[in-house]
Amino acid sequence: MKRRDFTMISAMLRLLYVYNAFVVMSLAIFMCITQRKIIQSMTARSFLENISAPPASSTEILLWSATSFIVLSSLGKFYRRAERKDIRNMLFASEIIVCMILMHSLNLVYDGVVLLVAADLMYRYEGNYREYILLAAMLGLYFMANYNLAIFQLKVIRFDEYLSYYNSSMQTCLAAVKNIFSSLNVVIFVFYMVMIVKNRHEEKERIRLLNEQLADANEKLRLYAIESEQMAEIRERNRLAREIHDTLGHALTGIAAGLDACTMLIDSAPEYAKQQLIRIRETARRGIVDVRRSIKKLRPDDLEKLSFKDAIMNMTTGFAASSGVDVSFTIVGLPKELREDQQEVLYRVMQESLTNAYRHGGASRVNISIGGGDGRLRIVIADNGRGCDDVKPGFGLRHMRERLELLHGTLNYWSDEGFIVEVEIPLNREVHDDKDTDS
Repeated sequence: MKRRDFTMISAMLRLLYVYNAFVVMSLAIFMCITQRKIIQSMTARSFLENISAPPASSTEILLWSATSFIVLSSLGKFYRRAERKDIRNMLFASEIIVCMILMHSLNLVYDGVVLLVAADLMYRYEGNYREYILLAAMLGLYFMANYNLAIFQLKVIRFDEYLSYYNSSMQTCLAAVKNIFSSLNVVIFVFYMVMIVKNRHEEKERIRLLNEQLADANEKLRLYAIESEQMAEIRERNRLAREIHDTLGHALTGIAAGLDACTMLIDSAPEYAKQQLIRIRETARRGIVDVRRSIKKLRPDDLEKLSFKDAIMNMTTGFAASSGVDVSFTIVGLPKELREDQQEVLYRVMQESLTNAYRHGGASRVNISIGGGDGRLRIVIADNGRGCDDVKPGFGLRHMRERLELLHGTLNYWSDEGFIVEVEIPLNREVHDDKDTDS
């Protein structure tokens, strides 16, 4: 709620209370004066014969009216400031009771104080059924204020019985004043309600605009993230291109030049050609070392610092903490020694599977089962997400398959109360079956 609107609504509520205090005290004083005039004019006997209940003394009328209104005002103040809902409910119930006592103190001459209770209710009530609660409260209070059913049918002195003491012209004037009191009270209350409704509408409109701005900002952030990711990919490709150019390209160029020389010298100077081939072999080995050094830069940092088991545990724990997905492990057998390329591929496969389970499947739980036997390592990643009957492999699945094929491994996936990814790799074969290259 804006500060200016809040101040205006609070000021209007204070005006409603001040106005009702004036009306209550005016009516109480009117009844006291009328009773005193009746006593002084020696017409008390006829007055008592015509009324349905004995009147209270002037002191009692003023004391009960003033005290009840002060208590009602205090309860309303505490109600508007209370933070706990249970305390507000208790205070609101107390307001209703005091409101009934106040109306009875005035012999049900004035029921405008009901609007004070309704105004307090609208000031703080934040539920979804505010209008219905307000209607029920007002109907209940007005029902209790009804002359025939009010305050458990206790008899009270009607306003027209007080008016009967005066002549007809004065009766008309006093009745008009009372109607003006009630009408003006309703006007102030309606204006107060209009301000609250207007403020609620403006607040909803402001929230809607903020949501639109937030959605627009999120869309810009999403596009920026995509652009940043693309730029990162471009930078990584450029870095890899430079690495290949500076390492593998340099080595292959030297090897090609050496082989050209060997081709020309193999017949005329075989010994020199043999020496040249030895130098070519050294160049190739240095190239392999450089390539391996470049590849190691692409390995996850956890694989460099931790064991394979600790690395995947660390990765899944971090993923679970950031995404809220429950990740569990079932490890039947995990080989103690895995080559670096095998560790990296399996790490990336599990990482990509977890990402897909959360991003595409909306999964809340993922189980990773790892088991080995008969020279093969098998990993199953099963989630409880939406699954997909007709899976169209995207970049992630294609990339996973390509990585596993380099290890002579297999990748299978299907839907069964979620999405399941099954990975198998052999443990006794080198990459491309090229042991000499890896030695």
